[in-house]
Amino acid sequence: MKTTNKKTNILITGAGLCGSLLGLRLAQRGYHVDILEKRPDMRKNIVDGGRSINLALSDRGLAGLKLVGLEEKVRELCIPMNGRLIHDVEGNTFASNYSGRDGEYINSISREELNKLLLDEADKYEDVQIDFNDAVTAVDLKNASVTYHDSETDTEKEWKADIVLGTDGAGSVVRKAMMKQRDYLFSHSMNWLPHGYKELSIPPTDDGKWRIEKNFLHIWPRGGFMLIALPNLDGSFTLTLFMQYDGDGPAFNKIKTDQEITDFFTTYFKDVMEHIPDLIEQYHTNPAPPLGTVRCSPWTAYGTSLIMGDSAHAIVPFYGQGMNASFEDVVVFDEMLDQHENWSDAFTAFSTNRKPDADAIADLALDNFVEMRDSVANPNFQLKRQIEMRLEAAFAKAEYQSKYSLVTFPKEGISYREAMLRGRAQDKAILWLLENDQIKVDDDLNDLLKTIQQKTEEVLWLRN
Repeated sequence: MKTTNKKTNILITGAGLCGSLLGLRLAQRGYHVDILEKRPDMRKNIVDGGRSINLALSDRGLAGLKLVGLEEKVRELCIPMNGRLIHDVEGNTFASNYSGRDGEYINSISREELNKLLLDEADKYEDVQIDFNDAVTAVDLKNASVTYHDSETDTEKEWKADIVLGTDGAGSVVRKAMMKQRDYLFSHSMNWLPHGYKELSIPPTDDGKWRIEKNFLHIWPRGGFMLIALPNLDGSFTLTLFMQYDGDGPAFNKIKTDQEITDFFTTYFKDVMEHIPDLIEQYHTNPAPPLGTVRCSPWTAYGTSLIMGDSAHAIVPFYGQGMNASFEDVVVFDEMLDQHENWSDAFTAFSTNRKPDADAIADLALDNFVEMRDSVANPNFQLKRQIEMRLEAAFAKAEYQSKYSLVTFPKEGISYREAMLRGRAQDKAILWLLENDQIKVDDDLNDLLKTIQQKTEEVLWLRN
């Protein structure tokens, strides 16, 4: 079936961030789109999906919102975070900016408010139909049909489409259908960390202000575990505790009683305790879900179905790129539709071209867990960041970008995979030069740039 056929019957499973953005973009291109969502309409009901309350939105995600004309509206929902504010055990802090350049920062945004905005925009198109409380239970990939539970009649029904686009998250029913096929090769893995996460909240002050510094992502790195905090527009902060379930040292399954909770926070996060009057109640009430990485290939089957977003490549949250990668999926898929005449070719091209980037950001997210919980307090890491800030402030993107900037504030067209390869080489080069006393933070900037670039090219050459 040709991509130019606007009568194509498109069914999207999942009306989360990726699905609602995808549905909106396809409607803008002139297609009729139906979306099935298992949860209630979050604009009318309180929806507790066990997901993070707020997220980090950066340039790659903003590009997806710009594609549908929503960048400026979304910025009204954002709080800029210029860098990390690191808290040590004694409560001392130091700031580490994300970039040495003005205007490069990430944004804290409410997942719910962003999703509501996307749903509202999609609803403006007559050719978009979103059905809530309808859970997809099975998918016939060859025939592009799904079985779903119709909440209104409490019966199982079938929905026949021309193509099925799976954006139904890490537990994707569409992906599970691909796993069950036996007439083509499908690779799949779900790798769990031994860590989970628990969300807590710092309330606003009585006059609606923030109790800690507003324009930072706060981190309390403690080696094998950590606490982070992102600001919300109402003056509150959402905190996330990342910690192992079992093992030596602090662990979720070891911290259960009121006294154990109090002792744990008093020992490791004493500067937080005064800001959370109901800490013990929150700790007992809020769950500690697991953290995992989904990898699979191919993302398409029979020319009738395609998965994207978390359905294809769910990642751990430590680079703040999960939503951004999903939104970038929509941008890349939009480009594939421009380049290919039929859906099957567009699906194959998207799956083939995007898979290496999805693997790269998954690897980077796992790397950043170690960096955030431990390396940010390492003296050489701090020196490296000082050097990177100086170089980014002095030179254009074409001349120097740190690994973080390559991923988060990319030059036009740089992929996650390119950012990973060059960024890792740069990190290795700078750390080696520091350890061998070949560079110092206050060296001449032109000399620093030349030395680091030469060493980076050596590292890249050796890896090739």
